[in-house]
Amino acid sequence: MNSIIYITRLNILIGVLTFQFLLSSDELHSQHAETSTPSLEDIFKKNIFSSKSLSGIHWMRDGKYYTTLENLNGVDDQIIAKYDITTGKQTDVLLHTGKIRPSKTPKLPVIKSYTFSNDEKLILLATDVENIYRRSTKAYHYIYDISTQSILPLGHSQKQSYATFSPDGRQVAYVSENNLYIYNVYDQSTTLITKDGKFNEIINGSADWVYEEELYLTKAFEWSPDSKKIAFLRFDESHVKEYNMQIWGGLYPVDYRFKYPKAGEENAIVKVYIHDLESGNNLLCDTGENNDIYLPRIYWLPNARQLSVIRMNRLQNQLDLLHINTQNGEAEVVLSESAETYVNLTDNDDLRYLRDGKHFIMTSEKSGYKHIYLYSTDGRQIKQITQGNWEVDKLVGIDEKEKIIYYTSTEKTPLERHLYSIQWDTNQKKRLSNTDGVHIVDMSPDCKYYIDSHSSISRPQQQDLHKADGVFIRNLLNNKELKAKTQMYGMVDKEFFEVSAADGSILFGYLLKPAEINTEKKLPLLIHVYGGPGSSQLVMNKWAGCDWHQYLVSLGYAVACIDNRGTNGRGVSFGHATYGLMGKLELEDQLKGVEYLKTLPYVDPERIGIWGWSYGGYMSSLALFLAADTYKAAIAVAPVANWRFYDTIFTERYLGLPQDNAEGYDSYSPLSHTRKLQGKYLLVHGTGDDNVHFQNAIHLQDALIKHEKQFESFYYPNKNHSIQGGTTRFHLYTMMTAFILRSL
Repeated sequence: MNSIIYITRLNILIGVLTFQFLLSSDELHSQHAETSTPSLEDIFKKNIFSSKSLSGIHWMRDGKYYTTLENLNGVDDQIIAKYDITTGKQTDVLLHTGKIRPSKTPKLPVIKSYTFSNDEKLILLATDVENIYRRSTKAYHYIYDISTQSILPLGHSQKQSYATFSPDGRQVAYVSENNLYIYNVYDQSTTLITKDGKFNEIINGSADWVYEEELYLTKAFEWSPDSKKIAFLRFDESHVKEYNMQIWGGLYPVDYRFKYPKAGEENAIVKVYIHDLESGNNLLCDTGENNDIYLPRIYWLPNARQLSVIRMNRLQNQLDLLHINTQNGEAEVVLSESAETYVNLTDNDDLRYLRDGKHFIMTSEKSGYKHIYLYSTDGRQIKQITQGNWEVDKLVGIDEKEKIIYYTSTEKTPLERHLYSIQWDTNQKKRLSNTDGVHIVDMSPDCKYYIDSHSSISRPQQQDLHKADGVFIRNLLNNKELKAKTQMYGMVDKEFFEVSAADGSILFGYLLKPAEINTEKKLPLLIHVYGGPGSSQLVMNKWAGCDWHQYLVSLGYAVACIDNRGTNGRGVSFGHATYGLMGKLELEDQLKGVEYLKTLPYVDPERIGIWGWSYGGYMSSLALFLAADTYKAAIAVAPVANWRFYDTIFTERYLGLPQDNAEGYDSYSPLSHTRKLQGKYLLVHGTGDDNVHFQNAIHLQDALIKHEKQFESFYYPNKNHSIQGGTTRFHLYTMMTAFILRSL
């Protein structure tokens, strides 16, 4: 479609919107229905541009088969089917819900997930799954015996969290109401191994809010390899201050109070215990005299006589690896790592103890880039396995027999992720992924096969089965029809660009613009930003499909994104550059990107806006307040107003304690600069946000009112940080579209 038509339609819409706050969905759709361009209903209600994916695949232990949970005639008729990995043919049905009836239950509830016992004779089924926070859930569980086709409930009246088979398959451990239990599969008895669990006071076997959110820890217990012991964390959060949210809906709102340690405040005291099933005793382990620490990971060594614990100090710039004697609880520090900024504990567990009992594999940034190291169990470094000015992304498999490690990395380019194998004794390395883009790999337990889920800016997700040496076996899914559909709707591909930061670092960005442009009619530009420290990159060679940005392009906008310093995948120098003063370098880098975009002949330098969510909302607010000569409008969704309001682990990792670094907390706080607002500002927040509290929006709004600044705000009742559910996302993006149309 000719760009003159885009601009004409845009001007008409802006005129109509002068007297409206929101544009209805029917009006938005009618403006472009005749042109086969996408509508907000298509994207957020009908989901017609969603990628298909093979989800819920469970590898069988021999690596020759996999299972999937499937619906036959709706969710009330489900099967767990077994498939041959090489042919894709179904070889067995291990469970059919239509043919079983649990005792004391009219019928089995809908299965949401499942796990096998190690011998794959029993299946643990999760039903009625209920979210607690971002990563935590609770559910009712059932144990199904494949051979007898019998099924029993786990044996607890309340919902359970993190139900896990013991290695011998004879017992299941789980958490309920802050206590840790063991259920015996064969005599159907239940043993309570902690008794002091209490909401907002003591948690046994699961993590508190801040560990879950920032250290990616939910299940806080581990079975020993011999099934004779369970190691678990105990959180004493009785002294931690509470945050109060009101839940709206009834005649009177309901208070929900939970423990949330804000920067500089007290954390929970965490201890490690080992429960001995034979004696029934809980042994307290020695993790040091200082209680103001973090214990984010526990692992068993193969010999079951030692427990491994990662310990970090409050500032997270010192990491110690402890080996604990499971007979007496005494600890030995076998490895320590420190940094001037922080030691990066990644969201995936990159510490792997080898079955030989003599070595472990671990990743570290101590060379300046995240790489893989081999250690002896006494903590002595044997060798650095990978090296170079690039980052290991994830460990996906370790073949101990062949001494091969499989991993994804940024070696080709930070914009992509590729799969590699390396033999740690010979250093022989091979790149296994050949197509451009981002590759996410799921490897079989025996490291014989892997499923490669990959995409690029021009290719939707494709899933392929390969042998471990990279040899292609067959395509599992390709989404070709989705590619054809996006072409039919006129979707455009991202164009990558590069600019230089003040320190000479290369900044990557992407740009979306209409396929046809009349340079005499310049385009308004919207910048999408996140940019937080340690965060995933937004600028990557992967499929985005038809999203809100594509919709704006269909209305005649250009959309761009720049990954500033602080984001991941680029090494310590780039990723840790913002330490101690968040906001300053990020904004400088964003402005460098805008400087370049202003030079493009079709970009209108007088109509540039910015939007972001969470850290991105913090950045968009800061940008509008501090760079009014550049940005005309901003949308901030769930923004942090001041880092003093945010949690201990994230904030102190990047800023230190507020008691020691007041300037770092306040000088680039949006609250410190509300008086400088000149452009159009839309502030959006969910009142039920347990992560970035609604408090942030209240303080921002209060400060803006104090300085007599006009702005727009919208709050979603009871919605959390993701602001979704029902028609919420459709409503949100309809509102944001209307704001952009009348503001840029």
